[in-house]
Amino acid sequence: MERWSDMMDRVTAMSTAAQPAMTEAGANGLEAFKKYAADLFQEWGKLRNRTEKTTATYTRNVRPFLEYLAARQITHPTPDDVAAYRDHLAENYKPSTVGAYLAAVKIFFRMTADAGLYPDIAHNVAGVKLDRGHKKDALSRAQAQDFLNTGKDKDTLKGLRDYAIMRLLLTAGLRTVEAVRANIGDKRTEGGHAVLYVQGKGRTERTEYVKLGPKTDRAIREYLAARGETDDNAPLFASTAHRNAGGRMTTRSISRIIKDHLKAAGLDSDRITAHSLRHTTGTLAIMKGKSLAAVQEVLRHRSVDTTRIYAGAASRRKNNTEDMLDKMFQ
Repeated sequence: MERWSDMMDRVTAMSTAAQPAMTEAGANGLEAFKKYAADLFQEWGKLRNRTEKTTATYTRNVRPFLEYLAARQITHPTPDDVAAYRDHLAENYKPSTVGAYLAAVKIFFRMTADAGLYPDIAHNVAGVKLDRGHKKDALSRAQAQDFLNTGKDKDTLKGLRDYAIMRLLLTAGLRTVEAVRANIGDKRTEGGHAVLYVQGKGRTERTEYVKLGPKTDRAIREYLAARGETDDNAPLFASTAHRNAGGRMTTRSISRIIKDHLKAAGLDSDRITAHSLRHTTGTLAIMKGKSLAAVQEVLRHRSVDTTRIYAGAASRRKNNTEDMLDKMFQ
């Protein structure tokens, strides 16, 4: 498979006759690639008899994805990266907007595959089906504890790692992609408290952090001590797979680990996934009296409207009106 950076270089080096708009721009890398993407969509629009407005919309909608890859220095995008981008969008936009942006990405990779430039890595990436308020179920406190209880294997490196990941996602509300991209050096101390810096949305630097509770901090420290890795640039959570031992994990592998432990806890449902842990973080925090502003800060939502989803879920769980009415009758 061709590297993304190589593809960008090859696109930039194409002849003026083949890519006039790009050559006229006189730029390498991202800007040249945006120009090439625009040319591809223009050709696509002509072949399918689409209006200029439609073509312009698709061109505009694919640009954030190219910027997303460049900001994260992703040089070899995979289906996991497309799925992570979809999840990134879903945190801040309504499903119809996510669908529009993802559709542009899918068409783009269909065209790069047809042109022999890059495989169609977006073909099998699912879209957003559920509305924002009901994407995934949150766990109750008892269910969350049952989930954690399945991961207390302290005898293997994998067991230590998995338990640390489980606690981190549940208590700090990390997304799987944030856990994947975390490095050992991102674990630091702020004001005497253990923290983990995470790469925020649309940012190239890790400027935001989550606090690590004592038990979660200990779980991570025990895992790192057993692993014996000290390089700050090494991944915080490393693969134990034979083909990628010591390398960076994928969002898919973390999601699979979480799903396996959820099933072991008796929580086998399509509506309960790794992302449910993030929902659980927000819902349980609000149920325990934390303010919307506090939960927004922990989950790093750009808009408090997103955080209100958890407030609604928490309020509904605490409302026992039906039980009261049920007890009124024999």
